[in-house]
Amino acid sequence: MDLIQQLVILLFISTIIYTIDVKQYYFPVPVVLVLIGMGLSFLPLFTGFSTSKDILYEVFIPGLLFVSAYQYSAKAFKKNAGLIITLSTLGMVATVFLLGIAIYYTTALFQPFSWSISLLLAAILAPTDPISVVSILKNSTGSRDIPDVLEGESMLNDGTSVVMFTVFLSMVESGSKFSALNFIQNFAFVAFGGVLVGLVFGWILSQAVHITAHREYQVMLSVLIAYGSFMLAEYFGFSGVLATVVSGMILSNTFSKKDKEAPFRDALGGFWNVINPILSSILFLFIGIQAMAYIDFTYWQLAFIVFVLSIIARFLVLVLTLFSVPKWRAKFEHIRSGIVMLSWAGIKGSMSVVLILWTIDSSVGDNATLVSLAFASILISFTIQSIGIYPLTQIMHHSKKS
Repeated sequence: MDLIQQLVILLFISTIIYTIDVKQYYFPVPVVLVLIGMGLSFLPLFTGFSTSKDILYEVFIPGLLFVSAYQYSAKAFKKNAGLIITLSTLGMVATVFLLGIAIYYTTALFQPFSWSISLLLAAILAPTDPISVVSILKNSTGSRDIPDVLEGESMLNDGTSVVMFTVFLSMVESGSKFSALNFIQNFAFVAFGGVLVGLVFGWILSQAVHITAHREYQVMLSVLIAYGSFMLAEYFGFSGVLATVVSGMILSNTFSKKDKEAPFRDALGGFWNVINPILSSILFLFIGIQAMAYIDFTYWQLAFIVFVLSIIARFLVLVLTLFSVPKWRAKFEHIRSGIVMLSWAGIKGSMSVVLILWTIDSSVGDNATLVSLAFASILISFTIQSIGIYPLTQIMHHSKKS
């Protein structure tokens, strides 16, 4: 009964916040929801509240990723495919290792971490969650390339981050050393397997829309594809995240080619445009409530340093990536401001929280310093970067004019 009451209250709160939100440029809705969730943790009804990694990973993540993927412009992906794929794979790997090295030497001054723990924390903090800033970027930058690249990269790098996380978690649990060959083999198996499952499921969905004219059945089919591709990929040890994203992107590509798919697109929009804010709002409230149970306030100073290091690591990878390929550099009218915006918009969010809960459920979960530092770093990133994104776009805009 408590769970039902909790869910009703959370849904009621999220509905009110979305309804009265008139200043989302300055204070995005997800940030408000996380802060409210932190406050709810002190109420008796939510005392002792906890959610598992499985609930977030298997219930919330597939739905949110699928709707983001099928609504993502196929034209935008084709235009930026090389850059998006590079940033979400090689760029993600480079970011994790750069951040891991920085964490290792920084924590030595406070609470020494081993190399494996440092890399594990870096993998937790590497995935980006643009849900709170993409709309702001689209409306305030005057450029489509920055939000398109950010959104496309964020969808795909979730899968990369999970692969890297599982490799480093296994290293920590077993006490084994890092093996480049083992990492490459695991990464290729999990990633390519997930992509393959997504391609198959996405093709099935794009063909099956013609079987029935009933919109209700078409929507049910989309739910089956979103969660079925995820579960099947996970069952075989592949990346369920990549499977869901790819299946959604295949659907987006189908929409872009055939005008007769408009009724199906409308039917999907009518369903998922309601489900998406429900899932995302409850998820962010969950994050706020859950975080309070693990945050140790003695680590805020170190958490802020790690937050800064994560931005620097992302900035360096973006500089190296964009300046190494002239074609990618030419995408942005003002390359320096573009790199700054992409660096700052790399916010930590839902996938990072899932990975923390995954850590808590493992034998590493008794490392209170790791868990507290990760949660605190995510909250700092989520709050400061989300609130700062609009002012930053205005500063960059004015600097271009001057």
